Amino acid sequence: MKLSANIKRYVTVSTLVFVALPFSSATAQDSQAESLPLPLDEVRMFTEALDRIRAVYVEEVDDKTLLENAIRGMLSGLDPHSSYVVENEYDSLQETTTGEFGGLGIEVGREDGYIKVISPIDDTPAYRAGIQAGDLIIQIDNRPTRQILPEEAAQLMRGVPGTEVTVTIAREGREPFDLTITREVIAITSVRSRMLEPGYAYLRISQFRVNTSNEIEEEIAKLYAENDELKAMVLDLRNNPGGVLQASVGVVDAFIDQGRIVYTEGRIEGNDMEFMATTNTVAGDIPLVVLINNGSASASEIVAGALQDHGRAIIMGTRSFGKGSVQTVMPLAEQRAIKLTTSLYFTPSGRSIQAQGIEPDIIVENAFVTRRSRSFAAVSESNLPNRLDNANGEEAETNDEMANALISAEEVLVTDYPLNEALNVLKGINALNPNRRVNTSGNFAQRDN
Repeated sequence: MKLSANIKRYVTVSTLVFVALPFSSATAQDSQAESLPLPLDEVRMFTEALDRIRAVYVEEVDDKTLLENAIRGMLSGLDPHSSYVVENEYDSLQETTTGEFGGLGIEVGREDGYIKVISPIDDTPAYRAGIQAGDLIIQIDNRPTRQILPEEAAQLMRGVPGTEVTVTIAREGREPFDLTITREVIAITSVRSRMLEPGYAYLRISQFRVNTSNEIEEEIAKLYAENDELKAMVLDLRNNPGGVLQASVGVVDAFIDQGRIVYTEGRIEGNDMEFMATTNTVAGDIPLVVLINNGSASASEIVAGALQDHGRAIIMGTRSFGKGSVQTVMPLAEQRAIKLTTSLYFTPSGRSIQAQGIEPDIIVENAFVTRRSRSFAAVSESNLPNRLDNANGEEAETNDEMANALISAEEVLVTDYPLNEALNVLKGINALNPNRRVNTSGNFAQRDN
């Protein structure tokens, strides 16, 4: 992994990927800005507006509040992800990636002045209450959320575990409705796995946290240890709002052993970074499908874009969110900071994801799968009288259910359609290569016949 030497530490939250710079780096950028001439007319206008607010506003407002509000407005007017961060908000950023907190388990952004749900986090109160990616939160405890920042909305939804908060949801095709949700301690497990069926593994990453790259290596190692023969894997990044940049790099590194993973470009030279794969690959060339959707953002898009560019995985689902910017946290005085968009990140081939997203190789819309009821008149060769026996001596398989019973039309199989399609694709890949297996190091080997 290669990166600029002056970058000391990375922190991220929600759909954001941002870096925290030491005071020296921020000061260097400040000194560069000081060389630019100030627009005196605009500065006079700002001073005049400040004086008039102080003089005639209906209530007395102290100068500190006015100036902090001015900073907030200055940053929020740039883009949806730049903001002013005070001490408790900065602590919240840390909690989301490394610790636990009392809340609902929901990642939010802003769209057209409203608070938009990027995704609920798996197995949290928000997820269980039925909140969906794309929902708009128009009120929190009867407080309208129009024009408030995502950080403020997140703070309103956090609180002491066991207390309740009511959110008003606007969802396409429905009238706005209220959900009263009980806050819980949010302890995020970022990686989990299971077997879909013999030989086919499922890996789910719900969010990219500091230890996610280690967790996925451990899960893959466990899958190999518990299964004599792995044929393929599905990596599920649907509704994953992103997180720590290095975690996404580590996940990609688990599947490739060379080449560029992601790079960033900014206005200031120190914001240009490049991350390269190492030889510490644990999943080798095992066939891989990555599932994404509109709730897959930021670090999720880094993973999907890198694996797509390297031809390492088939990307399936729907177009991702399109969040391709990097935020830098720059400390100010009195435990304040500004979170400022400083660069854009690019996939290995040079694609900018910003406002475009990752286009899947195979588009699969979310859907329900139903099983059609069979006709009682349906028969097979095994049901015919005086039929010939199997030439290999196998017993005939009669389908009593098909011959003698009518499956109720109300018996419906509801399942995960995109996941089923991913499994079918992987089965097709392995059907074309029936004489290959994957050994415990993750590399293909010829089967001994």
